[in-house]
Amino acid sequence: MDKGLIALAAALAIGVVGSIAAFTIGRMAGKAFDSMAKQPEVAPRIQTSLTIAVVFIETCAIYALVVSLLLIFVF
Repeated sequence: MDKGLIALAAALAIGVVGSIAAFTIGRMAGKAFDSMAKQPEVAPRIQTSLTIAVVFIETCAIYALVVSLLLIFVF
């Protein structure tokens, strides 16, 4: 396979997933902060849910990084 094409696929994989992950985390954090401002008594539950969701989103981004590194170093 062409090394340039593989590098492009790896860059697209990490770029697209990283951008979507950053956008989603920012949007979730904004909504969570709005909710905590409106109802401070449920802030601990919102923080816990937000932390779990951010961990899952970052895990997807790390998987994309692993796939892009596999593309670069295996092929």
